[in-house]
Amino acid sequence: MHLRLGNLNLATATLLLSLTSPLLPLGNIELFTAPAQTTQDRKAVADQLLQEGERLNVNDNHEEALAKFEQALLIYQEIGDKAGVGVTLHNIGYVYYSKQEYPQSLAYFQQALSIQQELGNVVWEEINLKMIRRIYDDQGTQLFERSQYREALEKFQQVLVIQKQLRELGKPELEAVTLNKIALTYTYLGEYELALESYQKALVADDELRFLEDEWVILINMGELYQKLGQYELALKSYQEALELAKTPQADLDSSGNIGLEVRSLNAIGAIHYRLGQYELALDFHEKALALLKTIEKKTDTKALGASTLNGMGLVYLKIEKPESALEFLQQAFALIKPLGNKPSEWAILNNIGKAYYELGNYESAWDLYQQALVIAQEIGNQEGVGHALKNIGYLLEKQNQPELAIVFFKQSVNAREALRNNIKGLPSEFQQSYTETIAEDYRHLADLLLQQNRILEAQRVLDLLKVQELEDYLRDVRGSDNTAQGVAERPPERQIREGSEAIMNQAIALGKELAQIESIPISDRTQTQKQRILELRKIEQEITQQFNEFIVSPQVKEWVTQLKQSTRGQTVDLDAYATTLQDNLKKLQQDAVILYPLILPERLELVLITPDTPPLRYTVPVKREEFNQAIVEFRSALTAPIHDAKVPARKLYDWLIKPLENDLVQAKTKTIIYAPDGQLRYIPLAALHDGNQWLVQRFRINNITAVSLTELNTKPPSQLQVLAAAFTQGNYSFNVGNERFNFSGLPYAGREVESLGQTVPNTTKLLDQQFNRDTVLQMNDYSIVHLATHAAFVAGQPEESFILFGNGDRVTLRDVKKWRLPNVDLVVLSACETGLGDKLGDGKEILGFGYQMQQTSARAAIASLWKVSDGGTQALMDAFYAALQNDKMTKAEALRQSQIALITGDYQALGEQRGLGVAQRIKNNLPSQVSDRLSHPYYWAPFILIGNGL
Repeated sequence: MHLRLGNLNLATATLLLSLTSPLLPLGNIELFTAPAQTTQDRKAVADQLLQEGERLNVNDNHEEALAKFEQALLIYQEIGDKAGVGVTLHNIGYVYYSKQEYPQSLAYFQQALSIQQELGNVVWEEINLKMIRRIYDDQGTQLFERSQYREALEKFQQVLVIQKQLRELGKPELEAVTLNKIALTYTYLGEYELALESYQKALVADDELRFLEDEWVILINMGELYQKLGQYELALKSYQEALELAKTPQADLDSSGNIGLEVRSLNAIGAIHYRLGQYELALDFHEKALALLKTIEKKTDTKALGASTLNGMGLVYLKIEKPESALEFLQQAFALIKPLGNKPSEWAILNNIGKAYYELGNYESAWDLYQQALVIAQEIGNQEGVGHALKNIGYLLEKQNQPELAIVFFKQSVNAREALRNNIKGLPSEFQQSYTETIAEDYRHLADLLLQQNRILEAQRVLDLLKVQELEDYLRDVRGSDNTAQGVAERPPERQIREGSEAIMNQAIALGKELAQIESIPISDRTQTQKQRILELRKIEQEITQQFNEFIVSPQVKEWVTQLKQSTRGQTVDLDAYATTLQDNLKKLQQDAVILYPLILPERLELVLITPDTPPLRYTVPVKREEFNQAIVEFRSALTAPIHDAKVPARKLYDWLIKPLENDLVQAKTKTIIYAPDGQLRYIPLAALHDGNQWLVQRFRINNITAVSLTELNTKPPSQLQVLAAAFTQGNYSFNVGNERFNFSGLPYAGREVESLGQTVPNTTKLLDQQFNRDTVLQMNDYSIVHLATHAAFVAGQPEESFILFGNGDRVTLRDVKKWRLPNVDLVVLSACETGLGDKLGDGKEILGFGYQMQQTSARAAIASLWKVSDGGTQALMDAFYAALQNDKMTKAEALRQSQIALITGDYQALGEQRGLGVAQRIKNNLPSQVSDRLSHPYYWAPFILIGNGL
């Protein structure tokens, strides 16, 4: 943290006053021996008083100086000397400033400013503005150092206002320094979007005036924010730039100052390598920092830098499973940081010491430290710290076989993270995604713990929330339920436990603030009363810690835990309304629908099934994540190569995903499965699972969603189809996306597909090749269906760079699609996608990206493919799909199902024949000979999934 004060010092102010005040030379004038007879005489007396007051103030005789100024002010006011009044008010303000009595000082400077503005004295206007700016900056700095971030932010924002006024006077200020302080304050408040915006402004402000050290501070602080957001590459880049600046000799720093900057830069780079799992490299950077510190430890105070270095080393030793060594380094770090009153650093190190004790099995000590860390985080308003500490307490309680209590703290942790997530909705999608990845495992762990307690509905809600988290970058502005927006709901006993623990914590927070305020006074300046109060407060803190420990094991908490055990067995209490809503929605669908939520965990697969008429059901399948994901890879490999038999791997996954539910699906008379895939399940179509006799699509229609709360399943499509069909049929385009080269050729059968669509649906507008360009987007909302027969690529690892290729060579990324607004569109079809996934599957976010992004435009649903599809096979499927969709009573999901069944069986007669569309003959005529006898393989019919409202 670096907080630079303004540039106006006492000497400068005094010099400016001497140049602009018509003061008489000092003499042996005896004051008030006789009344002044003229205005000029009385002015001379006031001038003399003013000059004496200035001399006294320079010598720190503030009270005597104040008396002289007040006498002078009375005279200037009586004789109507506004210039004298203005100068004297300024001097009185400066006395109060010297005494750090900021409110009084500010009042006098503001009065002085008003008079100087009235007189048009630009020099004095500048002087007063700079002093007002300086007061706000000092106040903000002090508030920041006391962790009163919201109050500090107000002061720093006032500084910016004054700096703007100085710019208008032609006196530019170092706004970058103030913007850095504002950004750092926003970071500590967990308002990351506003923080990043302020850092970016700081980097471009005042280039001609910024000291290198100022730029270094901004780069370091900005890197820390990137690190919190999971943007590790950007963080590393900022830190490396800071390191280069730190090695540059700087006029405002001596050699030890430069080395201090270098040490912090090295520690920051080490922290990034730690986050990236590069532990040896991380330790190497921290050791380099430690070696540099030793070269300056006799010249300057290195406590803060030493604490940071030792903390970084301790974390690395924790990760490489050397908790004894970690504890030694962390305790040394805490001993250095504690006397400095740096609460954020104190919080971080306490948390880490707690982790070390946790790893050593010393749970009692871990508990005390986590509790202290939680109090500090709440005291300073650090939402990130609160979430982290609560999560640690949850893991500790779970380890001590107290799952119900663990869930209470995990829920609070998730809700704290939700507050942070709501604060970053304006950041780029990749920032939201990377932040989610830093916390997603804790969400999944809570869902896992709830499932172990058979609290199925609550687990489903957490899963729902997790899926919203994972794809928030695709789903901004899509309406979600109020329940999801609020985070995870509490049961009454959980609320009582939280409120009881918070009441104790609030006592500790109040005491902590009082203690910090007194401890901020230098030891030599403390009164005996203050010294005694510090001892009293420290003793009370210990008593409160014990009080919290006793509360957790009290009979009252045990009774609440018993209530939780009883109430959760039947999924009752306050979640009944949510369950009823879900089931009512399923009944209203009149599709005999169920909701299926799988959750892939390290040691098992959990299946959550919600039906219209029964409580939520949970099934546990004993399969390890590695084995399950390997089966997904094998199945996908068979699906994408039509020469391979896909039924064997399809049956394996069927036995894990569907077979445990078979009886319940029969009992519910299920016809539609509303499916929210998890992780790598997003790479395979549920429709292509096989039960040994038939494909799943031959039994059920499948409707993919992200989360229940984000999908309106009860809205109906328009009755008459109006289609905008566009295709890329000829030409070649090549370009790079990141490090990947893409080469695309026109799709001849896409042209036939569009022509055939026009024959099937009379109200079809057709755009081919050059007609299919960016302007096409402007026409889309005039149609109920938008059909794009072109290439699209899902870019693994960079989902925001995924794109759709237009017929003229233009392309739109997911960033562009976010700007689309298609509220009148019922369906967007991407009929010739490819994944570009390479050999390694990720977590599937890019697969669902297009579909969910289309929902974000307010289109009701989308159809996209999971792998590079056959040109001719796709035409056959789309011919069949639109023929089926012409039936007014057929939903989109059912139309897709019927078209897929038609390719499986080779029977196209039922599709559209009632309207005399001649679909069967047209499909046969259009089919290329090389695929006509192989369309039953899922490679041709299975890649297309329907996402969103499939009704």
